[in-house]
Amino acid sequence: MNVIMTIAGLDPSAGAGVLADIKTISAFRCYGVAAVTSLTLQNTRGVFGAHHQSKECVVGQLKPLFDDFEISAVKTGMLPAGDVIEAVADIVSSENVRHIVVDPVVRSTSGYDLIDEAALEALIETLFPVATVVTPNRAEAERITGIRLETRSAMERAAEAILALGPQAVLIKGGDTGGDRATDLLLDASGITLYDGERVASTDTHGTGCALSSALACLLAEGLSLREAVPIAKRYIVEGIRRAPGLGRGHGPLNHFPSEFKAV
Repeated sequence: MNVIMTIAGLDPSAGAGVLADIKTISAFRCYGVAAVTSLTLQNTRGVFGAHHQSKECVVGQLKPLFDDFEISAVKTGMLPAGDVIEAVADIVSSENVRHIVVDPVVRSTSGYDLIDEAALEALIETLFPVATVVTPNRAEAERITGIRLETRSAMERAAEAILALGPQAVLIKGGDTGGDRATDLLLDASGITLYDGERVASTDTHGTGCALSSALACLLAEGLSLREAVPIAKRYIVEGIRRAPGLGRGHGPLNHFPSEFKAV
């Protein structure tokens, strides 16, 4: 069984962050381990604050896990401070992790800024260059590149700009770009691939980015190529939203175990 590590924040409502990641990893029949970078104060209605963990605390969680498990893939989410990001990049590089999926979490769905500019700069400079794939949504890609993603060509330019920062591939998620279709754009050394899919009209979208990046980490660990993994992960998200349990009074969580979904 592949062991997948998530390094991210903890959402007490379990729709996003490490709790959602572990559920997704389990859905893909892998074993999940986690290091918590921040304890967020949130529910489905919004984020109301966060208590960030120190670099020493995060490193103290990571080292015993790497000492005890053979980690097949790492997924990173909320990394709130530059020194934490640098430490994470150093550890995953020294441990020669084969697959590193970087979800550049910078802002919550409710508009709460999760990292500052110094942390974003550290993320770009130290973690992007070791990433197998970086998975920004529209708002994250715009903040990273300064390019407004109002057209397909702008989306392509943003992907090219992020790829130039060092990752092996970039997946810009199109679920929040409007319209009745959700088109994701993958750019790697072989060029651009578009993944067009149905947009499910729903407010139960809390943590979809976390789930997608965790799914990709599992599929890469199972030996699939990124181009094979993206449509499977995308279908998992669609089914999870379609069969969401309808919990909470805000942006509810998806169903991390949709019975109709088979990973492979």
